[in-house]
Amino acid sequence: MPRGQIMLVLHAHLPYVHHPEYTFFLEEQWLFEAITETYIPILRMFRNLEKDKVPAKLTMSITPPLMEMLANTDLQYKYEKRLEKLIELSKKEVQRTERENPTKHKMAQYYLSEFEDTLYIFKDVYQRNILNGFKEYMSKGYIDIITCNATHGYLPFMEQYPQAIRAQLEQAVKTYERHMGVKPRGIWLAECAYFPGLDKYLAEYSLEYFFVDSHGLWYADERPKYGVYRPVITPNNVFAFARDPESSEQVWSAQIGYPGDSRYREFYRDIGFDREYDYIRPYIDPSGVRTNTGIKYHKITSKETPLDGKDFYDVDDANGVAHEHARDFLRKKESQVEYLLNIFEGLEPIVVAPFDAELFGHWWYEGPLFLEYFMREAANSQKLRVVRACDVADWIEKVQILTPAASSWGANGYNEVWLNGTNDWIYLHLHEMVERMTDMAKRYVEEKDPLKVRVLNQMVRELLLAQSSDWAFIMTTRTSVDYAVNRTKTHIKRFLDLYDMLNSGNIDVGELQRLEYVDDIFPDADYKMYLKI
Repeated sequence: MPRGQIMLVLHAHLPYVHHPEYTFFLEEQWLFEAITETYIPILRMFRNLEKDKVPAKLTMSITPPLMEMLANTDLQYKYEKRLEKLIELSKKEVQRTERENPTKHKMAQYYLSEFEDTLYIFKDVYQRNILNGFKEYMSKGYIDIITCNATHGYLPFMEQYPQAIRAQLEQAVKTYERHMGVKPRGIWLAECAYFPGLDKYLAEYSLEYFFVDSHGLWYADERPKYGVYRPVITPNNVFAFARDPESSEQVWSAQIGYPGDSRYREFYRDIGFDREYDYIRPYIDPSGVRTNTGIKYHKITSKETPLDGKDFYDVDDANGVAHEHARDFLRKKESQVEYLLNIFEGLEPIVVAPFDAELFGHWWYEGPLFLEYFMREAANSQKLRVVRACDVADWIEKVQILTPAASSWGANGYNEVWLNGTNDWIYLHLHEMVERMTDMAKRYVEEKDPLKVRVLNQMVRELLLAQSSDWAFIMTTRTSVDYAVNRTKTHIKRFLDLYDMLNSGNIDVGELQRLEYVDDIFPDADYKMYLKI
């Protein structure tokens, strides 16, 4: 009998943050928290499912900057040291909480065990590079790992510069192949940002499928016969999958989504801020700034409860809630596809549920367990099966041809998150950098001097890093604005300094070496990408 299908898609991305000149840098903790709370828990989920012979399917993008950071030796050793400090802190907490509260003491023991297991998986199982784990489960058929454009650049703002789009895609494909050993089949476009005609570039790089938000199909050049519940194919023969808004609301909504349940862990209450300063100082920013440790003893309780009034968190209670929510989500998806099967007259609906990977574990601590329970429950479903994007691309036959509308998955669905009064100043610089890079690629097309080639390739790295959509996003959301502004201005200045070196013929080798050291992404960067206009 025909069954509905669900495709869970996790978008794993962080901007490239590596400061080898510092032993501790606050923004590097973004990566370390994501490894501890999201990436290793997802690998742990697959280890559990494989051990119990439970079939599971997941589509997951791992962006080029994230791949480069996960494979970076300096960041690997910094992360190992961070885990060792957390284990040291947890041991102190086990002793201290014994005198404070039984539930806190239970959680302190839990955190110690979790951190020790995380270190074991990181160091002993995967030799400090967890990409090895994702490669393993991709080869076993559990995960369809897809790529993303090179530095998560916002491609609609490069529409007038084909060479910039091609550079973002070419570098993405090269980076994926270098780390994963095969070419990517699909791509997650940064911010789900699409403009009509972008599919032509994807086809050039043999990318078979991508994702858009719901309105990308709703407002396409033709009405999608099956709404967002079947992929379409573009005029350049690339599949487009669209997000199911119902699934997003059920999981992600701040008002009614599962993560807001009162019994789940409270994100904003951490001992990095609760414990007395002298005690916690060795485990926070060495400058003295209080930071999260990942040790949290309180649950959400209610949205109205102030932070200092939160009740104590019990992981076993929360795990039971995660199981309850996984069953509820499965029932809702089964009901949804049953309804769609009737409408589609037996043609199988495909429910696409994409999320930021960091929602699962980092923001919603129990999220990876929810995924594991859902995979276990869905394995026994007679109405629904879990699929990967590559599975659908391989077997689907009946597909409508249309052109998706310009769209993104940002607030209000279009471009305003990345182009507004807080960040519009960056684009004149980015466009001028592309024009100068293109001019230099043409001028030095036959260059044989290895020193000049190094300068040109470092210019590429600075341009790609400046194009990261994360900086504009942070300026809009006003979270780490100073860092985002500084990163943008720094990459622009470094690019222009390198440009001036070439123009003047006076290359400062020491400065070039320094920039290659501090902005060490993409060792295979090639300035000739910008000849492809």
